[in-house]
Amino acid sequence: MTHAWLDAQAAPATAQRFSLVRGAVASELQLETRPIAVYRGEFWTSRQRQAARIHEISYRACFKPQLPAYFIDRLSEPGDVVYDPFSGRGTTTIEAALRGRRVIDNDINPLSAILTRPRLEAPALDAIKARLAEIPLHANRGALPDLSMFYQRDTLREITALRNYLRRRRSSGSEDAVDHWIRMVATNRLTGHSPGFFSVYTLPPNQAASADNQIKINRKLKQQPEYRDTRAIVLKKSRQLQRNLGADERARLHSAAASARFLTKPADKTKDIPAGSVQLTVTSPPFLDVVQYASDNWLRCWFNALDADGIAKHITMSKTITAWSATMARVFVELYRVTRRGGWVAFEVGEVRKGKIRLEEHVVPLGIAAGFTCEAVLINEQRFTKTANIWGVDNNQLGTNTNRIVVFHKPR
Repeated sequence: MTHAWLDAQAAPATAQRFSLVRGAVASELQLETRPIAVYRGEFWTSRQRQAARIHEISYRACFKPQLPAYFIDRLSEPGDVVYDPFSGRGTTTIEAALRGRRVIDNDINPLSAILTRPRLEAPALDAIKARLAEIPLHANRGALPDLSMFYQRDTLREITALRNYLRRRRSSGSEDAVDHWIRMVATNRLTGHSPGFFSVYTLPPNQAASADNQIKINRKLKQQPEYRDTRAIVLKKSRQLQRNLGADERARLHSAAASARFLTKPADKTKDIPAGSVQLTVTSPPFLDVVQYASDNWLRCWFNALDADGIAKHITMSKTITAWSATMARVFVELYRVTRRGGWVAFEVGEVRKGKIRLEEHVVPLGIAAGFTCEAVLINEQRFTKTANIWGVDNNQLGTNTNRIVVFHKPR
């Protein structure tokens, strides 16, 4: 049953907390336990341009920074611990750090920490430029991998030399914040569809084409790889990421880095996180089988000497809602353990398989069974973006793209 349009001044406490924008509409989700309040509106997209540029690292199925910002502002205070058990590119972690929170970051994929930790450390541009000049990118004369469908030979030589340098620094224990940053940016610039990437024109940077498919792309477009100046590209992207990063924001990032914890554990087995230590979790779990992490990240894994197939085996890629729910049930039990009394979980479930599966209807009972109370479901609607359907959000018939977030509370 749909109620009248909400007025934040007259709404009950939950509505005041989650519906501060006049015009959010309230309804109810009818479950066996009790009706759950549902608020639908445009809660944060009107302020998208305020997001810091340091978020601009490509990764499949990531949400916009305004989503975690909305909940961080309302459900935590400076100094509180904010956690993401499925961190991805680290959007929650970076946004929480920018807002003065302490952070715990977990993802079974080690690429997540590679893409996230360096932005908390954020070294000065002069230090990045100096380090790039020191790396002997033309010293590599060994055998090169067959990646000629992506890279011109001299470019590939530079990439391989950079890869070998970073591997040596890591194995010797001498890799520092500047190396971390260069690794992150280079990983993000490996392939893409503009001269701002190391490669010839290919798929967007958050999904790598296979070698055979890239050969077909080159043949279709009658293209061949041209030389790319890898140093110049890394430095240019570094400037873009740090553009408008003020002294206060940099200080907050560095402060968060000093106490940040980065884990690569299954989200239901995070014993390294003390019980009752987390004020707020904001996360988005893998949605059934709509994203293929191994095929999307094989080149990034190669550059970082990681086993893409081995990593993929540990990532939740359930094919049925029953299997997915069984995994998430265990995750909620663990989230209840680490959440402090009075703490919160904002669990983004998207909209998959053309809206035929409403994951919130499955998630609400899981959270309640773990011990949480379900306070609300928020449905944020925004103008449809052309890339949303890549990972299963395909509701462009109405010209909108939807985020669906289930909000849980741990009673005091």
